[in-house]
Amino acid sequence: MIARSAILAEARSWLGTPYRHQASVKQAGCDCLGLVRGVWRALYGAEPEDVPPYTPDWAEARGEETLYEAARRHMILTNAPQPGDVILFRMHPTSPAKHAAILDVEEKLIHAYWGRAVLQSRFAPWWRARAAASFSFPGAASWPS
Repeated sequence: MIARSAILAEARSWLGTPYRHQASVKQAGCDCLGLVRGVWRALYGAEPEDVPPYTPDWAEARGEETLYEAARRHMILTNAPQPGDVILFRMHPTSPAKHAAILDVEEKLIHAYWGRAVLQSRFAPWWRARAAASFSFPGAASWPS
């Protein structure tokens, strides 16, 4: 079992990492997917699959649920996200999911997005309205842990 406190400690250690499209290097740069990939590597070692290059508009341009399908292949879909879970977001109701964040305690999100370093923000109604799915890391214990 992986303690959710360990997931959150790793995610928080990325706070302040600059935004860099397609990157996944703590304190050097990452995007939202890079943050999740970095936490995965800290928990499990190697990533489960190679990530192909992608453009900032990849989800809309292709119209495919690439991020959602990758999460389904390697994580556990959940109906009630707990701290340490990954939440995927749709920026428009008919668009594919293209943003990811890790749920922290006290209704906060840890994520990276264009123009921002990895930060902690409130899981505000704006984000809640765009939540598409949530996933647990494999072997994550129930909260609290």
